[in-house]
Amino acid sequence: MQFLHHEDAGSSTLVIKEDAYKYLIKARRHKLQDQVFFRNLNNTSLYTYEIFNILKKEAVLNLIKSEEKSIEASKKLQILWAVVDPKTIEKRLPYLNEIGVDKISFYYGSFSQKNFKLNFDKFEKILINSSGQCGRSSIIKLELITSLKEFLALNPDTHALNFSKKNISDTSISTIALGCEGGFSKEELSLFKEENIVGFSSQLILRSETAITAMASKVLL
Repeated sequence: MQFLHHEDAGSSTLVIKEDAYKYLIKARRHKLQDQVFFRNLNNTSLYTYEIFNILKKEAVLNLIKSEEKSIEASKKLQILWAVVDPKTIEKRLPYLNEIGVDKISFYYGSFSQKNFKLNFDKFEKILINSSGQCGRSSIIKLELITSLKEFLALNPDTHALNFSKKNISDTSISTIALGCEGGFSKEELSLFKEENIVGFSSQLILRSETAITAMASKVLL
């Protein structure tokens, strides 16, 4: 772990319990006076704490120093992702967070199963752990939008990932949408400007989870 998350990171004293305690004291076997990094993920500060006291179920740490240390992707990318099985989303989120995706806006596409419900609290926990592992100073921002049509009416220059002769690598992209399994319906695809429809050089049909990871990598890495 590059750092641990604590919502009170930045205060003069931290008390860690439960999972954080088990990780630092039981798993990593940290001792008194060891120094540990924390972030609160509400700002770009990295906080260094020293272990002051270790009790049976908690540990007390004192703040040693803080420094501004922003670690982010060099570009911003917002993805509109048609809702797929939440288990699939949970597996992909750490990869997308590490790649540096700024924001994911979920929407129920024409081919989305409407019974799929998104647990944003669970998603956030996954992202916090991911940022702790990779060192990112934030996590992906998540939201559920009302409809693709309404979003595109306000953001007409949004790109779409589909089969296209226009390669995604040859285009400057800040916002891009992709469908779920089955892609976009004809009606959805008609909402995009033709010049904003991009694709990969491969003719293979990719699953949504494969496509979104490859897409983010192409744009950001």
